[in-house]
Amino acid sequence: MKSFAEFWPFYLQEHSHPLNRRLHFVGTFLVHAVLIAAVLTQQWVWLWTLPVIGYGFAWVGHFIIEKNRPATFKHPLWSLRGDFKMFYQMCAGKLWN
Repeated sequence: MKSFAEFWPFYLQEHSHPLNRRLHFVGTFLVHAVLIAAVLTQQWVWLWTLPVIGYGFAWVGHFIIEKNRPATFKHPLWSLRGDFKMFYQMCAGKLWN
């Protein structure tokens, strides 16, 4: 894959189970919440939890629900971008199924 546009359909395929998508949503929502809280309170120590929260929920979705390997291992930046794109599309009422 040479572009994110090529990667996106693969990303959606790897996140086809609705429960996996919901777990990603929860993890990404919590990442946003912790980041905002850390900035507002200037408690920077909480930033170390961001990858634990984000990847924790996502990896449960992949290893237990989808039974596949997270795209993060081969395409870390595109995968991160895909997580946020999927999250924002879900916020807009898309991709819940």
